[in-house]
Amino acid sequence: MTISIRLTKDEEERLDSLARRTGRSKSFYVKTALHEYLTDLEDAYAADEAIDAFEAGGRRSRPLAALEAEIDR
Repeated sequence: MTISIRLTKDEEERLDSLARRTGRSKSFYVKTALHEYLTDLEDAYAADEAIDAFEAGGRRSRPLAALEAEIDR
């Protein structure tokens, strides 16, 4: 699939510079960045869904500090 995007002048210059310095294509870096972003976004949505399911079961979450204080007793 081909996608067309508009980059700012700064983004374009940085991408060009990185590609020249490393000998990799600009497409390589765009695909890598997209892959990393999508992975992070998928993880964030999965975490939100897990919290929603946890709370839908009648349980409540609490701050990590509260749990740590309880464990340290």
